[in-house]
Parts: sequence; C-alpha cells; structure tokens
Amino acid sequence: MKIRIQDIDINLQIEGNPNGPWITLSHSLACNLHMWDEQIALLSKDFHILRFDTRGHGLSSAPPGPYSLDQMAQDVASVFSAIGITQSHWLGLSMGGMIGQTFALQYPGVLQTLVLADTTSKRPANAEAMWGQRIKVAREQGMLGVLPSTLERWFTTPFRLTRLDVMERISEGILSTPVEGFCGACAAIAKVDTFDELTKITCPTLIMVGEDDHGTPPEMALAMHQQLAHSELAIIANAGHLSNVEQAQAFNERLWTFLKANALAQSAVLPQSDGKR
Repeated sequence: MKIRIQDIDINLQIEGNPNGPWITLSHSLACNLHMWDEQIALLSKDFHILRFDTRGHGLSSAPPGPYSLDQMAQDVASVFSAIGITQSHWLGLSMGGMIGQTFALQYPGVLQTLVLADTTSKRPANAEAMWGQRIKVAREQGMLGVLPSTLERWFTTPFRLTRLDVMERISEGILSTPVEGFCGACAAIAKVDTFDELTKITCPTLIMVGEDDHGTPPEMALAMHQQLAHSELAIIANAGHLSNVEQAQAFNERLWTFLKANALAQSAVLPQSDGKR
C-alpha cells in the first residue's frame, strides 16, 4: 500500500501480529523493503511489522534530490502519524540505521529500542569525494554502472561466488532503484553526523556489524557502542555489509535474543519460542 505524505508517496507493508508491539524496518541504500524478507518469519508472530521503501527507492516516489537524513526522518514521522503509531521498535541497516539514529534524536521517546546494523554515525574525511564519485557514475552510466562495485562491498567473495541466486535477487533491487533516488540518498549519507549526539539516546540499542564489512567496519560499530550507554555490540562472522542477508541465521538469532529481552519484555505479548525460531 502507499501513503501520501507531503508531496510524495511512500510504499509500505504492514504485517505480523496486530496485537503486538510495532517494529519498523528500514533498509539500506539501493535496496527496498524486501531486503528484510528473511527477518519477517522471525518477527511476525510477536510484532506488528511496518516495513517501507525509503523515498527514492522501491515503489516510493523518487523526487529530485539531494535528500537529507532529517528529511527521511520526517518521512517516518509522517508515516507514523498517518498510521497512528505512537511508539515503535526500530531495525535499520546502513542508511536505515542512520535514519533511525536521526529519528531517535529528533523524536525522543518514540523509539523504544534500536537495532543499528552495518551503519555509522560519522562521515569519513573523504565522504564528499567518495559519494560524489558514486553519484557521477550513476548519472553517467545508470545503476548498472554502480552494480559490480556495490555487490563487492556488500558481500564477501565466497558468498558472492556461490550464492548466485541471492546475487540475482539483490542485483534486481539495485538496478530497479531510480537513479534520482540513489543520488539523492547518497547526498544524505555523505553528511551523516550524529556521533556526538549519540549520548542523548537512552533506549536499549543493539549494534550489529559483519566482521568483513569494509564500508561501515567493526571499528565504527565499536565507536558507536562506546558512545551509547545502553548498547550491546555483536559482530557477525563471515558477513559483509548486508549481514542480515549473508548470515541471516546468525543475524536473526542475535536479533531475537535482544528483542526478547528488551522489546517483548516491555509489552504484554510474550514470546512463543525459544528465540531461535
């Protein structure tokens, strides 16, 4: 379904347990809400799930950029308002983690827990040049021009060479991302700068990162963990940037342990499994 907010349409999907607490899933750059397909079975029995296509991605509108993380957080606030969500748990990866941090800082108390996977809170010194180059390639060559390097950054070589089915599925998502949306979001990511404010976030937080994630490496995750007082850090072995896809079982087990202790414990909905699903 789509919801009209301001001047754009946001595509979203609501599923799971309507009597459970809300959990909102926010995807990576050049992906869409289906990036979370392997987490839905885990969450659907106990949580009311909202997943959505970020502006410029999937079936949501792709207005001219550049975008900003503040703007993307406002999109989430507008969706919450339209649906009637007053509190939610948050699961975000990469860009989705940046949106989650920004939203938590702008709307304190709305997010009850945060899961920040393979993300960062501070742009590197070469961010403008690096993201500017990716924007240039996308505008000149289309999404096909950024496809090979993106897959190389997102997955380890053994996984990329053996799981051709996954590579095909993820490639379809990248290629279907509008160039304008990709470039607009790249501009937003290039300016991420929430690190110094992370001390203001007090909700329980799980930071996860693939041990072979070179885009947002474990050192970045550790720095965030040290900045967030109520956080846990989990490093996923044999995983690159899309750790929820490459090592879905390990990702899900760690995610469930955290949510069982920090999300379901807050609600009247009791877990119905041993946490491994």
